Amino acid sequence: MTTYAVTAASGHLGRLAVEALLDRGVAAPDVVAVVRTPAKVADLAERGVVVRTGDYSDPATLPAALAGVDRLLLVSGSEVGQRVAQHTNVIEAAKTAGVQRIVYTSLLRADSSPSPLAPEHKATEEALAASGIAYVVLRNSWYFENYTERLGEYLGAGQVLGATHGGKVSAATRADYAGAAAAALTSDDDTSRTYELAGPAFDFTELAATITEVTGTTVVSKDVPGEEYEQTLTGFGLDAGTAGFVAALDASIARGDLHTDSDDLATLLGRPATSLADAVRAAHQARSAS
Repeated sequence: MTTYAVTAASGHLGRLAVEALLDRGVAAPDVVAVVRTPAKVADLAERGVVVRTGDYSDPATLPAALAGVDRLLLVSGSEVGQRVAQHTNVIEAAKTAGVQRIVYTSLLRADSSPSPLAPEHKATEEALAASGIAYVVLRNSWYFENYTERLGEYLGAGQVLGATHGGKVSAATRADYAGAAAAALTSDDDTSRTYELAGPAFDFTELAATITEVTGTTVVSKDVPGEEYEQTLTGFGLDAGTAGFVAALDASIARGDLHTDSDDLATLLGRPATSLADAVRAAHQARSAS
């Protein structure tokens, strides 16, 4: 039997990837959830998933975490500035453990994107290519949740504030990206390859209109110059560095860095990606039920 491991399995995407593997019929004992804090996935352990401790920043924990693993989903770390070293630790441990395939969650067009998030993903992709292990790179675009989790904020303010200047975002739900990862892990195709993953494209005007339609509360899009947006974020309490980074992400959207017409996500899922309206509707229903 093939043994699958998912790193960062207590996080949003990692947990959904474990669920997606189980939904595809992989037996729970054949799934290894690698986490820093096992208590956070006690429910998975109760269902028969193997839980092991593994920390990207502590290489000594990784060989035992990956022992006996055939295929690995390496969920990219969240600590910007540290990810290349962290991911390399996992890749080296995977080589030692004899892992046969690594699936990595990267960023849309990471090899050419001017996005401030791209360099660490590009470097990780290069480390994968040099590892000698068969790999699949999943270049994920934005998550719908980056916006739907702010639904209360948008409804309260009556606006979606940004500095994207009409730029479009091709986004998908975390569950869709997790489903694609599970498909790549369980595929019989051993060819190393790269997918550009994204769902339907929208701009902030369309986002505001969709929120209005779904909730019945009028929300408009307010687009401001980048410097003004950064100053506004500082006024909201963000430190200068964080405000600058968030504004840079909107500038990235304005350039088109997160827009693609690729249908790779639908191909891997075997169905269309979740629509913006459905994502907003699910978030609205969750808020109403809470």
